[in-house]
Amino acid sequence: MKPNYKQTVTNWGNFPVVEKEMKSEDSAVKIQQYVRNHHDIIARGNGRCYGDAALSENIFSTKRLNKFISFDRLNGVIDCEAGVLLSDVLEVIVPQGYFLFVTPGTKFITVGGAIASDVHGKNHHAEGCFSEYVIEFSLMNEKGEILRCSRIENPEKFWSTIGGMGLTGIILSAKFKLKNIESSYIRQESIKAENLDEIFKLFDESESWTYNVAWIDCLQKNKNVGRSIMMRGEHAFKHELPKKLQVNALKLKKSISPSIPFYFPNFVLNNLTVKLFNLLYYFKQNKKEVKNVVHYEPFFYPLDIVNDWNRIYGKTGFIQYQMVIPKEQGKEGMKKILETIAKSGNGSFLAVLKLFGKNNPQAYNSFPMEGYTLALDFKVNSKLKKLVAQLDAIVEEFGGRIYLTKDSMSKPSLTNYLQNVQNPKFISMQQKRIQNN
Repeated sequence: MKPNYKQTVTNWGNFPVVEKEMKSEDSAVKIQQYVRNHHDIIARGNGRCYGDAALSENIFSTKRLNKFISFDRLNGVIDCEAGVLLSDVLEVIVPQGYFLFVTPGTKFITVGGAIASDVHGKNHHAEGCFSEYVIEFSLMNEKGEILRCSRIENPEKFWSTIGGMGLTGIILSAKFKLKNIESSYIRQESIKAENLDEIFKLFDESESWTYNVAWIDCLQKNKNVGRSIMMRGEHAFKHELPKKLQVNALKLKKSISPSIPFYFPNFVLNNLTVKLFNLLYYFKQNKKEVKNVVHYEPFFYPLDIVNDWNRIYGKTGFIQYQMVIPKEQGKEGMKKILETIAKSGNGSFLAVLKLFGKNNPQAYNSFPMEGYTLALDFKVNSKLKKLVAQLDAIVEEFGGRIYLTKDSMSKPSLTNYLQNVQNPKFISMQQKRIQNN
């Protein structure tokens, strides 16, 4: 990639699309010069967020900050530059008996992005956000100064940067803790639920499991609202594996990933095909409950198996709408949201329901709160803004909020919750949109 030029930039949802200057450097001195001579800067990792958060007049790409600094195998601590991908980290640590404490649904995000979004995974109720395991990071502020930030050193910058969406500066490197594992496999249980009552009961019964997630059919109505499949899992111990897998229990999965070679025509993904996909997905599991052992790749990263899967939504792109609703009102709120989606006919190809536990109060810019979160993919079309407005009203009614990493069109009152990040030097299109509204 050229270090500095004007180009078409978009994130994973292919919406919105902008023409902006992109800068990339691997020298602290050159990054410092860039920061001092520009305004309206935002750092961008691998562009795998769905909304407009990593877009600005001047974009600094961290892709060239892609080096490992150290790996403490004894204590399970890794130190690397901010542009290192989680996929790169996994290739290093899994064969050594370690895993990420927290990982989102794709491994193709950067370490810096994981901190700026304070990503969560299928285990928030048990192990919190990514920030729980960050020891320290280096941050270049608006003056071009490099600050070492931790819970002890520059703690105010540490906590405002976590979940701060890049608005406090450019993360240059980070050190974080890893989880011990005996194998690269997951002991998994998949359980079908016929409606919201069943799936919420399953979440209650599954709180002792480390990983919980539910795929949900968002187009079902009446008694079938909330029809879903719960998937819960634990890292498998070596003795729990079939004998043939025990030989190389920490094996990395090597496979050729197919690619979507072109953008699908707009007519391919419609209400009928979404309904058909949901029907096939639900009934592909013919038993009420299935227990098996799977590799971590399909359990944590099912979509990463197909390269450029975002092209399925066509050139107009898609948004991912993710909200959280407080736990005590979770079932009522989710029912109203799902009924609204079903009525609109603007179905989500993928819909994922998870349970959040109590969030660390020090991580005040983090998205999660104790409750239920639902992530939905919607193709961009003429009806989408109306649906988003309807969903926003429901989320606001139940005291919830929207995930900034996914947002590109929600109302400001649900998205303007960041604290201690007001900085004219670092600002994204997202923040401008929120402020102007």
